[in-house]
Amino acid sequence: MLNQVRDTLRTALPHAQERISWSMPTYWNKQNIIHFAAFKNHIGLYPGPEVVEHFTERLREYKTSKGAVQFPYSKPLPLSLIEEIAKWCYNTRNHH
Repeated sequence: MLNQVRDTLRTALPHAQERISWSMPTYWNKQNIIHFAAFKNHIGLYPGPEVVEHFTERLREYKTSKGAVQFPYSKPLPLSLIEEIAKWCYNTRNHH
């Protein structure tokens, strides 16, 4: 599942560099764009609070916090939504 997220982010953010920041895989272009990580019960996506607010309706079925979204392993990954979030972060410069 992590490779699916990574492949999705690499496609969505072709000009971004992959780095480790905050001990997580991170996509960077002059500043951090988005992070992700694996946990016991979910994959965490860390796009920042503006994304969680902007995509509130589409994220209702997932647990969110100020700047994070949890995608449980028990559900299919919403890869098209993850791609859209990454592009929105990049295009609006709402980087985390």
